[in-house]
Amino acid sequence: MHSDAKTVDQYLGALPDDRRDAIETVRQVILDNLPEGYEEVMNWGMVTYQIPLETYPDTYNKQPLMYAALASQKNHMAVYLMCTYTDEDYRKEFEIAYRATGKRYNVGKSCVRFRKLDDLPLELIGDAITRFSVDKFIAIAKAADSHRKSRKR
Repeated sequence: MHSDAKTVDQYLGALPDDRRDAIETVRQVILDNLPEGYEEVMNWGMVTYQIPLETYPDTYNKQPLMYAALASQKNHMAVYLMCTYTDEDYRKEFEIAYRATGKRYNVGKSCVRFRKLDDLPLELIGDAITRFSVDKFIAIAKAADSHRKSRKR
C-alpha cells in the first residue's frame, strides 16, 4: 500500500502494532548494516534507502538511486533489495543462502515478502544490505544505463 507519509516516523506511526514492530526490527537491521553514503527517506511511498541526487544526479529517471526499501503492503510486508535485482550472480547466491535457512522463499525481482518477522532471515538481509558501497552501486547503475542506451540504438 502506498503511503503519503512525509517522514519515516509518520509512516511507522500509521502502521498496526504488529506490523510496526516487524518493520521497525527490519529497519534496524538495515540501518545497522547500511554502508556509509546512503540516506534513509520516505520515497515512492516506502521507507527508502537511496543514494542522494547530490551524490549521483545522473539517474535514468532523474530520481535518487534506490538501494533498498521497506514497506507494509496490503497482504504482506516487503524489503526491497536492489542488489539482488542488479547483480544476477548475487541473486543466485542470495537465493541459495535464503533457502538454506529453511524459511519460505517468497520473492519478486527485488522484493522479499514476509507476513511475520519470523519468516525473514534477518542476518541474510543484513548481509545483503552490506553488499555494495555507494561507489560500487553507482558503477552498477552506470553500466546498466549504458546497456539500456546501447539497446535503443
